[in-house]
Amino acid sequence: MDPTHATVAELVHARWGDHRPGLWCGEDTLTHHEVAAGAAARAALLADLLPRGAPPHVGVLLDNTPEFPLWLSAAALAGAAVAGINPTRRGPELARDILHTECRLLVTEPTHLPLLQGLDLPGVRLLVTGTDEYATLLAPCADARPDCSRAAPADRLLLYFTSGSTGAPKAAICSQGRLAAAGRSLAEQFAVTPDDVHYVCMPMFHGNAVIADWAPALAAGAGVALRRRFSASGFLTDVRRYRATYFTYVGRAIQYVLATEPSAGDRDHRLRLGFGTEAGTADAAAFERRFGVRLVEGYGSSEGGAAVRWSPGTPAGAVGRAGPGLAVLDPRTRAECPPARFDAAGRLLNGDEAIGELVNRGPNLFEGYWRNPQAEAERRGSPRPGEAGGGEGWYWTGDLFCRDADGFLYFAGRTDDRLRVDGENLAAAMIENILARYEGADAVAVYAVPDPVTGDQVMATLAGDFEPASFAAFLRAQPDLGTKMAPRFVRVVERMPVTATNKIHRALLRREGLRCADPVWWRPTAALAYRRLAPGEAEAAVAPTRGPV
Repeated sequence: MDPTHATVAELVHARWGDHRPGLWCGEDTLTHHEVAAGAAARAALLADLLPRGAPPHVGVLLDNTPEFPLWLSAAALAGAAVAGINPTRRGPELARDILHTECRLLVTEPTHLPLLQGLDLPGVRLLVTGTDEYATLLAPCADARPDCSRAAPADRLLLYFTSGSTGAPKAAICSQGRLAAAGRSLAEQFAVTPDDVHYVCMPMFHGNAVIADWAPALAAGAGVALRRRFSASGFLTDVRRYRATYFTYVGRAIQYVLATEPSAGDRDHRLRLGFGTEAGTADAAAFERRFGVRLVEGYGSSEGGAAVRWSPGTPAGAVGRAGPGLAVLDPRTRAECPPARFDAAGRLLNGDEAIGELVNRGPNLFEGYWRNPQAEAERRGSPRPGEAGGGEGWYWTGDLFCRDADGFLYFAGRTDDRLRVDGENLAAAMIENILARYEGADAVAVYAVPDPVTGDQVMATLAGDFEPASFAAFLRAQPDLGTKMAPRFVRVVERMPVTATNKIHRALLRREGLRCADPVWWRPTAALAYRRLAPGEAEAAVAPTRGPV
């Protein structure tokens, strides 16, 4: 790993002449040299096809096929940027993503052509991989060699959309320099060598797969194995087939893998590490018990403005120790929150004052959003309605944390996940960690619904088996369940709604509230006794009243 490689283009160029196998997908295998050659050919094609004077942006609407890393590498060599287009978006929203990022070329595959039918995409040229026309366009560029001289560290390389789990997607900017540095840092942190194989099963249109999986492999000269789309049942088969040693995950992916049938060969593999977010303490422990693989839960904002690294000695439930510049602030007053205090059972005693927004007050790598000055100003600390001034120029993550007296940080959810119940502030993530222990729960999401008098009520959506009496008994047995944490409502679903990156679709759950087709159980009083919510009771359960209830 050469620390002098300041751009992704230089990392791609460094693989020229490396004839070891380097990219696997299904039955296809490419050497590192063939990947560099393919990237050079596509970079030459880009130089011919991108219109002069327009932003050098290429939309990539592909599954995880070899064409995706080839176009990422090609864009790096050409000094262009890739906008990863989410194939789960539809109609006007899909067109909006393509046009918002000003893509003049859109690379796709026959599978996704129906998504584009009827869309108004003025000025966008389509390249369809795997077709005769595509092969004809590439043929004259076949002898191109990778040239990294056109790329600079400040060049835009990625325009990747945030997951959209809490609102409309925003296109975050990532430069060549930042991606190269992130790859080197993670390769060093996890001791990645050229003999490693990184299994990329998360979608490459999202930052997780590119920044945390593909980039460190590229930096270290390691191999990459692609899965077209994530498959829990195919996970272990792929890991064995490609002799994978490392993978990344987000959201519910770990739960889906754990839900597969155990076998005697669950530890028959070379996998040594998984790195990601939102697996949860219980699932991470279960994954290690079953597969013998440690999961490292990290925290890093998609936009690069703040990161927390796990280190030995981190307490259970904590993400890691706060580094220089990181603080937990009250977004209304912009003052630092007092340290979190826990009792012997792990119950947070002062969540009302200890939970705040994680802010990076030091130098940060946030490079902005494409054509979204309002969202960019919010991230940079422009006061929101009802908030005090001060803190402009800092990076405001939009994530809730608390920090203990030793400096360890505990994730408490998104800012939208704060609940205020009977005058007490609660964090959805902390309640979810408790409810995830329920034997029947395959997945859990906690969020607020209106209280008839003031503030919020706790609602949980549970995927799996729910039995009201056993659930109530389970709640009574949890020593760290605070007096305000027990859900007032429990929605039971067969499968948790998720975004394209397997994160729980909280915005959808909050929007639907009690008005859903799924069964909802509730406890009308403070007693832990649940009964089925009748159709006519939903409005009264959340509608404001004139007096106490």
